[in-house]
Amino acid sequence: MTRRLALVTGASAGLGAAFARHLAARGFDLALTARRADRLEALAGDLRDRHGVEVLSVAADLARPEAPEAVLGEIADAGRSVDVLINNAGYGLSGTFADTRWADQADFVQVMVTAPCELAHRVGPGMGERGYGRIVNVASVAGLLPAAAGHTLYAASKAFLIRFSQSLHLEGRAQGVHVSALCPGFTYTEFHDVNGTRELADASTPRWLWLDADRVVADGWRAVEANRPVCTPGAVYKVITGAARLIPESWALSLMAGQGGRVRKT
Repeated sequence: MTRRLALVTGASAGLGAAFARHLAARGFDLALTARRADRLEALAGDLRDRHGVEVLSVAADLARPEAPEAVLGEIADAGRSVDVLINNAGYGLSGTFADTRWADQADFVQVMVTAPCELAHRVGPGMGERGYGRIVNVASVAGLLPAAAGHTLYAASKAFLIRFSQSLHLEGRAQGVHVSALCPGFTYTEFHDVNGTRELADASTPRWLWLDADRVVADGWRAVEANRPVCTPGAVYKVITGAARLIPESWALSLMAGQGGRVRKT
């Protein structure tokens, strides 16, 4: 019997690689996509050796509008369908909105919003027909809090993914399609290295606010299996986001006004 297939975007490092390892250990075959082909192949080889699963690596840049269709085309050419979708690819774009190029912001929206929506739109119907599907949209606690200055579209894109996930959750639950938005806080990955804020983030963020990537992934997978529409790993982040819902938004926005420079280049 053919094993179920999980597609993981942004799989070459961080939460994407952690999701790939987590799912391979549970017997899922994998389709991994990211820009760095060499790292994808290294991870694919390791997962094949460790877990005996089939792994298809597809190098692609989701900033290119044709990429989602191309990735799914390679999976279809291999005779497979997507049973699990982990929309993990993402990054931060440093600077204020006015000081960045629109071309860079447009690429950001394509990766963070349009590509996840297109992938879910393309694979969702097949999941419903087969009566099984799991979609995890990796969002952030930033999508649950008032936004800070800098990285202007980051919180907005994550808030979008959360609301998108809630709607998909309601639409798919009668068909066996589970959808969850995973909303971690600070997590030990390459995220801050890539956007050039590692030193700033490490210096300004207490160690007790940092989460382990494997724990975040395990919490996220439990949430989607239980069909919980939103998952916020870590007790401290549950408290923070809960408190933000209780106080007036003007107060919360005032608190955030002084926070952006601590972990963002503005």
